[in-house]
Amino acid sequence: MILDERLEFCDATALNTGAAGVYLLGDQIDLTLARDVGSGEPVWCVITVDTLPVSATGTASFSLVSDAQAAIAVDGSATVHFTTSARLAANMAAGTVLAAVALPIEGAVYERYLGILQTTAIAAFSAGKINALLTHDFAKWKAYADATN
Repeated sequence: MILDERLEFCDATALNTGAAGVYLLGDQIDLTLARDVGSGEPVWCVITVDTLPVSATGTASFSLVSDAQAAIAVDGSATVHFTTSARLAANMAAGTVLAAVALPIEGAVYERYLGILQTTAIAAFSAGKINALLTHDFAKWKAYADATN
């Protein structure tokens, strides 16, 4: 996978440790006038766990959103392009791929700024970090046992 520093939202970015709620994480990407993201070739949004999140009962989900302002609104007015399913901290081991989604080219129109929102439910997190980025060539490889004795 080819990484571009300007297409990273989060690089080992700490999860927000506030109470249950919605929080803007990391950096935003300014799309300026080029808002036809993913048109022509697939562009993947990849979100992975960098460091194990810690919470007794809390869950987190992550959304790719766009907004007219760089400080993307967490009040529900931002345009949501996709959201991961909510996961317990215990189900987010380091290296876990939380999302690998080709950006939608139809549907909701992209606004000027693109970013990642964390939605925490039930209880706060006390630790944990994620990575989130855009890339052209997401590839997931996993070794499996050969099933021979």
